[in-house]
Amino acid sequence: MDINPALLEKVKQKNSEFRELYEEHTTLKLKVEEFNKMKLITPEQELEKKKHQKQKLSLKDRMEKILSLYEETIH
Repeated sequence: MDINPALLEKVKQKNSEFRELYEEHTTLKLKVEEFNKMKLITPEQELEKKKHQKQKLSLKDRMEKILSLYEETIH
């Protein structure tokens, strides 16, 4: 999904649920990136990384639904 940056900012300002999802998604993205930078990763860390990736994907799906609703009201 290509996201219009102006639409993204508008929805972040107007929709508190979307804003919270976006912030949580960003936090998880940073955590996953930290795991990816590690040269050695324990099995526990690998599980945590996978958990974060799943949560991040779920959040992304919810955010895309909200964005598509806003896009529909614009067109």
